[in-house]
Amino acid sequence: MRILHLADLHIGKQVNEFPMMEDQRYVLAGVLELIEECAVNALVLAGDLYDKAAPSAEAVALLDWFLSAVAERGVAVLAVAGNHDSAERVAYGSALLAKQGVYVSPVYDGHIEPVVLEDAHGPVAFWLIPFLRPAAVRPHFPDAEIRTYTDALRCAVDACAVDPTVRNVAVAHQFVTAGGAELVRSDSETVTVGGIDNVDAGVFAAFDYVALGHIHAPQQVGRPEMRYAGSPLAYSFSERAPKTAPLVTLGEKHDGSCAVELELLPLEPLHALREIKGPLVELIAPEVVEAAPADDYLHVTLTDEEPPLDALAQLRAAYPNLMVLDVDNTRTRAAGAEGAVADAEDEKTPLEHFRTFYELQNGKPLTPAQEKIVTAELNALEPGSEVA
Repeated sequence: MRILHLADLHIGKQVNEFPMMEDQRYVLAGVLELIEECAVNALVLAGDLYDKAAPSAEAVALLDWFLSAVAERGVAVLAVAGNHDSAERVAYGSALLAKQGVYVSPVYDGHIEPVVLEDAHGPVAFWLIPFLRPAAVRPHFPDAEIRTYTDALRCAVDACAVDPTVRNVAVAHQFVTAGGAELVRSDSETVTVGGIDNVDAGVFAAFDYVALGHIHAPQQVGRPEMRYAGSPLAYSFSERAPKTAPLVTLGEKHDGSCAVELELLPLEPLHALREIKGPLVELIAPEVVEAAPADDYLHVTLTDEEPPLDALAQLRAAYPNLMVLDVDNTRTRAAGAEGAVADAEDEKTPLEHFRTFYELQNGKPLTPAQEKIVTAELNALEPGSEVA
């Protein structure tokens, strides 16, 4: 069985206020070509289908187009909800979708039933494990001590009663690590302070392949058969390395061991993310502009001691998709050394910090009623100081 593994689509995402919808449609069209060229049997989507729990109509339409196109090609889709998704929205219409070969993770209720597909070597059981927090698992295992994310996922996986005589694929969206090894992280990911959301890779030992989502850089975790696909597009300048999609071929299983072949297929973006640095006159010189696609998304750093007032206009004329403009000269380096540049995060109000925290933890924003309560509580903590 040939499985194409994707994750972290983040449909509807903006990067530095640039909408990525056109870029996402482009790369997904490329995925459709790979599915045909490589005779793929199943497409795995390991979470964060959308960038927000309440996606825009345009984002929903784009995912609908993509899933419909995959189903039309006779390829099964196996998708789970990530921490950016609403589990309820992803699960909506799951019975109807399943009739078209599109299987999505249900809202977690303490039980996970596998989706079983067949090939010449017999059944392959796909276990769709949505993003889980300990609080979502704890009520279903009242006799278990569930304090950590590892505890929660171990309970959820143990309850699956995986049959080791058949091939098993786990599809999960968690922060999974092995042996304390550091993962390659990106600026566009949600980072939990202290790594409290860490899940030990040993939880997934029973599976022949573990298709992971959550980390945007493609990489293996512990063993080659446990991988993060990475996001299909670069969503920050920290993840400019080429993007790939794992093509996994599951062979026959003998004596509890399954032959797994892995190939990383390149994903081509509509616009690459690039960084360039130098004086203005050099950066807008024709030979420099023409050396690479001028419509790439750019982070430009000017090194002029006195940048001209119209520097931004001149750069945009040469590079229409300029995303970020910085200046690196004697004055800015001195200001940085003196701590003169304020961190934007420190400028947030307590209410703004709580809004962000609540949405990350619950996958949805505060309601107006909840925000009113939080505002009152914060104001009570700081008498005479309005937080919102």
